[in-house]
Amino acid sequence: MQEKAGYKSIALDIAQRIVSGEFPVASKISGRSLLAGQYQVSPETIRKAIGLLKEENIVSVSQGKEIIIISDRNALEYTTRNNYLKSAYSLKQDLQQLLQEKKEMDRKFAELFTQIIEASDRLQNLKPYHPVEIKISDLSHVIGRTIGNLLFWQNTGATIIALRRGTEVTISPGPHVILREGDIIVAVGDERMYERTEEFINRPLDEEIQATDPS
Repeated sequence: MQEKAGYKSIALDIAQRIVSGEFPVASKISGRSLLAGQYQVSPETIRKAIGLLKEENIVSVSQGKEIIIISDRNALEYTTRNNYLKSAYSLKQDLQQLLQEKKEMDRKFAELFTQIIEASDRLQNLKPYHPVEIKISDLSHVIGRTIGNLLFWQNTGATIIALRRGTEVTISPGPHVILREGDIIVAVGDERMYERTEEFINRPLDEEIQATDPS
């Protein structure tokens, strides 16, 4: 019964392809061995399917085993008469398409999940480097001096990523920027960076500054 339904489904599918114009009248379709590979069934099943189409005067088979389309009208009548029988091949094609789409979605899901995990790990590693803001007090020794002249990084270990002056924000200020009273320095560094930088910036002007140059 399963084999019978199989060759009928293949016959119906071929008839549908004739009706759609994929196999036009007077054209030759693939030989039995190629069809067997396309539908992934035995050559005997293909032979039965072609035999059924031949009985319906949809195809003819020459002595040289050539399969020729002879009537798309008969193919239409055949598919209409058997519209209850959904082509197993078409169903299989739909299933394969869905499985392929599912495989691709699973791949993208796994890729996205990996990216989320990696991003989470990076965020955990960056916890000590969250930006901090330090305001320059009116008595600070850094007022009127440039970032480069202060050997800022050498003395604090902080990297200045922005400088806020009133409503203006300068991203990644260069070494020649002169610091002023009330400026707010936005910096990143290790877990002790804030303490060192705040102490360095707001040390009174009258205290002696010992800048350390690692070179």
